Amino acid sequence: MPTARKRARTYDPVKIRKAVQAQLGNVREAVRTLTPEQLALPTRLGEWTVRELVAHIGMAVTAVHRGLDRPAPARQDATVLDWPFATAASSAAIAEFTRGLAERHPDLDAYLGDIDRTLAELLDAHPGTRLLETNAGAMPLADYLVTRTVELVVHTDDLNAAVPGLDIPHDRQALAACTRLLADALAAKAPGGSTEVRIPPYAVVQCVEGPKHTRGTPPNVVETDPLTWIRLATGRLGWKDALDAAKVSASGERADLDGLLPLMG
Repeated sequence: MPTARKRARTYDPVKIRKAVQAQLGNVREAVRTLTPEQLALPTRLGEWTVRELVAHIGMAVTAVHRGLDRPAPARQDATVLDWPFATAASSAAIAEFTRGLAERHPDLDAYLGDIDRTLAELLDAHPGTRLLETNAGAMPLADYLVTRTVELVVHTDDLNAAVPGLDIPHDRQALAACTRLLADALAAKAPGGSTEVRIPPYAVVQCVEGPKHTRGTPPNVVETDPLTWIRLATGRLGWKDALDAAKVSASGERADLDGLLPLMG
C-alpha cells in the first residue's frame, strides 16, 4: 500500500465546503422523493439496500463530527493523498455501523437535515487547520473535507445506479475534487512520467515508471470522463469492461492500468 510523499494538490477550502454541502443537499432532495419500495431496493454494494446506502452517506459526513468531538492530535502525520489507500481496512466495521444507523433513523430526510445543520455549525466553529484523527492518520479539517467529496460523489453514483430514473445531480466542484484526488492517488500509487492520464475537464496526471515524456504527444495516453474514472478507481467498473464499452481510450504499451485499479476497496 503506497504512502503519499509527493506534495498534495491544494484545494480552495471555501469551494470544498460549499461542494460538500451542495452535494449533501442534492442527496437529501432526492431521498425525500423515495418510496418505501425504492428504499428497499438492492444496491451494487453487497447486501446494502438503498436505505442503508443513504444511512452510510450520512455516516460518511458525520465522520467530521466524530473527528471534531475527539481531542486534536498533537501533530499531522497524513495528507489527503493517504486517505484513499486507508479505506479498505475499516470496511467491515463500517458495514456493521451502517446497518445500525439505518435501523435507528427511519426518517432519512430528518436524519440528513440534522447532519446538514450540525455540519454547518461545526465548520463555522472550527478553522480548517484544526487537526482530526482519521482512518488515514491525523490531517487538517480542510483536507479531510476534500475526502468527503469522494464519499458523496461516489455514493451519489451508487444511488443513481440503484434507483432507475433517480438522476441525482453532481455538484461541479464536488465532482472536480473527487476526480482530482483519485487521479492524484493513481500518480502516488504508480509514480513516474511515462503515461499521461487525462480526465477532462478536471485532471491530468503523469504516472507509471518508464521513459518520461517531455514534449509533443505523449506515447502512452489514457483518457476517460470523470464518472467513468471514479467508477474505475473505486472498483465499480472493471478496466476491461470500460475498454470494451468504449468508456476509456488507452494508447501505448504502458497505458494498461488494469493492474493498478481499483485504488479504493
